[in-house]
Amino acid sequence: MVKEDNLGIKIIPELKKFYPEISFEIVDPNENFPPENEKNLTVIDTVEGLKKPKLFTLADLREFQKTPNSPHDYDLGMHLLLLKKLKKIDTVNIIGAPSGIDRKLFINWLIKVIPDLIGRPG
Repeated sequence: MVKEDNLGIKIIPELKKFYPEISFEIVDPNENFPPENEKNLTVIDTVEGLKKPKLFTLADLREFQKTPNSPHDYDLGMHLLLLKKLKKIDTVNIIGAPSGIDRKLFINWLIKVIPDLIGRPG
């Protein structure tokens, strides 16, 4: 929906080549999220203010200043914390991409990080 926020969607074909065993799904966090029967999630999202890619967890979200306002009208972090409170999810890893990051740089960073997330050697 927001051009500056679609890097995660754009890089899925490339990530599928490196990790064919992972099911990458494009979901609208306000509609079909979390996907049915999924309690442990990994989300790729653009995060304003980041200087470099970063991995966040639910515990990190609790530390951030809570605000329901964002460029998307509804803050993803707040939504995830609410889903946790409602016991709809157990864990979340948020892969934060800085706004405007070079696509290849981000993919190279992801290729190093994803093995740890899925529990396999890199």
